[in-house]
Amino acid sequence: MDIAHDRTGYMIAWGCLSFVPSMYVCHSWWMVKAVDRALAAGAPPPDVPLPAAAALGALGLLAIWANYDADLQRMQVRADPTMTVWGAPAVVVKAPYLTEAGEHRSSVLLASGWWGLASHFHYVPEVAAALLWSLPAGGGSAMPYLYVAFLAVLLLDRAYRDDARCAAKYGKAWEKYRALVPYKIVPGVV
Repeated sequence: MDIAHDRTGYMIAWGCLSFVPSMYVCHSWWMVKAVDRALAAGAPPPDVPLPAAAALGALGLLAIWANYDADLQRMQVRADPTMTVWGAPAVVVKAPYLTEAGEHRSSVLLASGWWGLASHFHYVPEVAAALLWSLPAGGGSAMPYLYVAFLAVLLLDRAYRDDARCAAKYGKAWEKYRALVPYKIVPGVV
């Protein structure tokens, strides 16, 4: 989304090529170093009990599925706005807009299912997955959680920028959508 809307520039290119890859592995790096430190000291390496590892794995898969399912709902409703979402007719807002070339177009804004919880609810499972990847590192340092913090700040900023862009693009239709879906990311909070 950043490249499509903000255009490729130094910040995005540097972020995608340097910053994100280094942040993305902070938790893995920390866990490898923890094992190295333990072995060098003659101590047993840190261990995550099997039930905890299984729970983290299952929750991680659930988070990935929820993110995928949210995107799938949106794509399916754009293809067929009359379909059902979670057993009920999809709640949609038809949003006409004008392209930069002056062409009249229309989009469908989904206001039910995952998209009825918050306009960017799909960011919740994305941050949750990042947190679940970091939790096996424990609480001895902030290092394993840098990617989680970075991702949360990035997605919060993106949600506000996207909201402003959609308000300008869709006008009254966006106001109607926001009345149906008042929260940006976490239902009941923000």
